[in-house]
Amino acid sequence: MPYLQLDTPFTYSAEQKQRLTKRMGEIYASQMNASLNRISIAIRELGEGRLWRCSAGDPRPAAILMCDIRAGRPPEQRAELARLLVEACKEIVGLRDENLNVEFTQHTGDEMYHTMYGGLSGDWDPSEPDRLET
Repeated sequence: MPYLQLDTPFTYSAEQKQRLTKRMGEIYASQMNASLNRISIAIRELGEGRLWRCSAGDPRPAAILMCDIRAGRPPEQRAELARLLVEACKEIVGLRDENLNVEFTQHTGDEMYHTMYGGLSGDWDPSEPDRLET
């Protein structure tokens, strides 16, 4: 944890996905006071016609970025994270405001197990980067 999952009906090159993953990891670690080593990111290309946004008119292709994170950060911090992640998705893979949403699912630390850190995680603490390897 954290686990960021970008579901998209679009196709990207391996280089684009690697660049986006690197940038999203850097953004997350910086904005959320987290160790870079804890972050996992999936870019799931569902294929054309497999993810849609409903509207009053015809549905349109859409993407969604799900962020499973430890609870504890204030809404303003999560909002800024979302804004920066959206900007990275727009810049690197060409997503647009009208086809990308970000959603957060928050967990207590004991809902995550990290073999690198010896087991269950603790709850998030603002001083965490000082305690963890980056």
